[in-house]
This record gives sequence, structure tokens and C-alpha cells, in this order.
Amino acid sequence: MKPKVAFFDFAGCEGDQLQIANLEEELLTLLGQVEVVSFREVMKEHSDNYDIAFIEGSCTRLQDEDRLKQIRKNAKIVVAIGSCATIGGINSLKNYQDLDEVRKTVYGDKAYLFDTYAARPIDAVIPVDAYVHGCPIDKEEFLSVVKSLLLGKKPDIPNYPVCVECKKNENVCAFERGQFCVGPVTRAGCNSCCVNEGTICWGCRGLVDNPNENSQKEVLIKYGLTVDEAINKFRLYFGWQERKR
Repeated sequence: MKPKVAFFDFAGCEGDQLQIANLEEELLTLLGQVEVVSFREVMKEHSDNYDIAFIEGSCTRLQDEDRLKQIRKNAKIVVAIGSCATIGGINSLKNYQDLDEVRKTVYGDKAYLFDTYAARPIDAVIPVDAYVHGCPIDKEEFLSVVKSLLLGKKPDIPNYPVCVECKKNENVCAFERGQFCVGPVTRAGCNSCCVNEGTICWGCRGLVDNPNENSQKEVLIKYGLTVDEAINKFRLYFGWQERKR
């Protein structure tokens, strides 16, 4: 029988699920291998009987933890998809502000109706078996991860910095162009897509497991950049990881 899969969303824009819905012809191939039993963005049906759960979005409310734990209990495999689910993502920017003020800014005089706490990735609440990084995720990488899981293999996710891909693609270093890039400490796997287009790496795939902090400091010194400038850049996506370190 086909493995049953379900998609769930927490605090996020649902852009990662949209990437999956936009697989087009490849979606038919995927549906030939799995049975989708819950996917709110594209279908009305829902079932709590599933083998693999794909979770998008970060956890930003205490009451969401119970829902996550129930998903973990139901699923044999849990996969975090997208930056918010894998590393806390942009939602973690609020962790550096007074949360009461954050609620007032968003909800005004109805702020008292909404609970919130520091945004966190899914694995801060429940065990996660696999990750699909990025903001949004790459469709091809998603398919690769699913294929590995169906074959009973551990997905092969790069654990080296984006700079490696930049060099392979013969990009002019963003620092040489007078821009600040977090590629030296960001997990590769995106084929340096942002830098390829003339911009910078923003860090949406999170820190590599063992970032070369000394090398990063050398880069800052070489280009006359301050630690405060670096921290501000890192906090765009690395907020939760920085907090853990």
C-alpha cells in the first residue's frame, strides 16, 4: 500500500506548501507513490491516519505544542519544511522584542485575545526525522527528500557553506561587490541561487552544523565590517540558532 502523507501548517506564509502544489507534472508522479490524506491548501478532506507528516511554519504559541505532539504521535516520520519549521525563520525576529509590544503592534486593542511566545522551529518541540530547508523550499530538493524517505534512506542534505556553491558557479563574491553576505556560515543546497542573481545569501537555509566562526571574523575584518552589522544580518534568519548558541 502507498504510504499516507499529510501536510500541516503553523506560523508561516504557506509558501512552501504552495511550492509543492506547483509541482505540476511531477506532482502526478509523486501521487503515484504516496496517498495524500490531508493538505488543507489544496483539498477539503482530512484524516489523522498518516505515515509521514510534513510540517510548515514555526511554533509561536504554547497551545500549538499539543497539536505538534499529536502529529508526532500519529506519524512514523515527521519532516520539517521551510525556514520557519526548520530553524524558526523570520518569525524569530520578534524574539528580540517585547512580546506584549509585538502583539499590540499586530492586533491593536484586541492584543489581549492572542497568546504568543518566542518563535521556535519544530524540533524545539518534537523530534524531527528530516528537513527540507529554504525560504521557500526548492521543489527538486523536496522530491529528493521524499524519494529518500520512501526508499528508507536518510536524505542527503549538504553540510557545507554556500560559498562552496558560489565558487563552483564562478560568482563574484558579494563582499567584493560591497555587500554583506552570510553565505560563509549558511548551509548550502540551494546552488547559491540568490547570489547567482546578483544579490546576497540571506541565510534562509540556516547555519551549517559547525560554522567556521574564525573565518567569518577574518572576513569581517578584511572588509571593515563591525560585529553589530554581522549580528543584524544573522538575525534575519538565524535568530533561534543564535539564541541556542
